[in-house]
Order: sequence, then C-alpha cells, then structure tokens
Amino acid sequence: MRLSRADISLTESGAALSPGVPFATSPPSAPFAAAASSKGSGVNILLAGSGGREHALAWKLAQSRLLADGAGTLYATPGNPGIAQHAEMVALDLTDHPAVIRFCEDKRIGLVVIGPEAPLVDGLADSLRAQFVPVFGPSQAAAQLEGSKGFTKDLCERTGIPTAGYVRTRSLDEAKAALGRFAAPYVLKADGLAAGKGVVIAETQAEAEDALADMFGG
Repeated sequence: MRLSRADISLTESGAALSPGVPFATSPPSAPFAAAASSKGSGVNILLAGSGGREHALAWKLAQSRLLADGAGTLYATPGNPGIAQHAEMVALDLTDHPAVIRFCEDKRIGLVVIGPEAPLVDGLADSLRAQFVPVFGPSQAAAQLEGSKGFTKDLCERTGIPTAGYVRTRSLDEAKAALGRFAAPYVLKADGLAAGKGVVIAETQAEAEDALADMFGG
C-alpha cells in the first residue's frame, strides 16, 4: 500500500464484492410494467427517504407527466413536512422488505426511488428487483461504495484508481501505531455509514489519538 500521503483510513470491518450480483439498475419488468400502464400513461411512484435530498426528488417527481391530472400517485415514506406538499405520506418500515413489497403490490407501484444510503446498503433495491419491482437506486453490492470507506479505498487501490495513501486498522492499538507512518494533519475515517460525520481531521497526534479512542469506543 502507498503510505506516503497524510491520510489514514480507519475501519472496523471490510466487505468483498460478491460475484454474480445484479446490476445497479434494472429495466421495468412485465408484472409491474402492466400495473403502471393500467391507468393509461400514469405511474404510481414510491419515494423512500425523509431528508432534503428526498424533498428535492419529491418536488421534481411531482412535476412528471406520469403523475399529471391524477394519472398516477406519488407516495413517500417516511417523508417530512416538505415532502408532504408533493406526495401522499405512508408509514412503512424500510427495513421490513416484505412489507415494502406488499405495499408496492397493493398500490400497483411502477417505480420505487430510494434516496438514503442505509436502505440501499441494507439491500432494499435487490429485494424489490427480485420481486420484479423497478427501482431507481444501486444494488447492495454497488452501495458498498458508500457504505464502507474501507471497501472503496481497497477497490481504488486494487484497480489503480488514484487515491490517497491509507492504512486500514481494526483495533485502537493498531490504529495508534499506524499514526507513526504519517505526518499531520491526520485524516481519520471510520468505516460504515456515519450520516456524513465519519471523518475527523486531527492537527496533532494527540488529537488523533483522542479521536481514535472515540471511534473505537474508548
């Protein structure tokens, strides 16, 4: 590994891309394509998420000709007050994949748009595609690029994609020892989803050690 740059990537677990996984995108399938066309040119759409990103998606989806004049309905779960201005809110547990699939069947959903990283990393898109529900969102395998910083760094290293030098560690002692291979400032990255807060830039070794202790639960 290249260790010359001032960057250290700290992870507690890794992942490997499994062979034979589906593509991140999929074409409409026969059962749900028929459902989507049953109301003419309209399509019922389910939007998953509750953040600003999903608010923007809801705003734009609501302008689609596929929803014009009541031809289709935009549903959102869990949504937020802003999204509620554009979509019909529904209560679904996105970790309960069978329940989401049942909703899609009951409401004749022609497209599911998944915004947040967590359901994608959890494989919701794969579960829906397995039941022939068209999905906008990557597969669980592809979502590892966002779900695991260590996975992405290893992928870049393995395939020759330029990336800063790094070391992956799985214990506090190992991480502290790795600091000696780099110069300040230290960039510490915890593996896994962290809602945009998984990176710490430490100006001194003492700050880095304190941040590492916090990351490893010390």
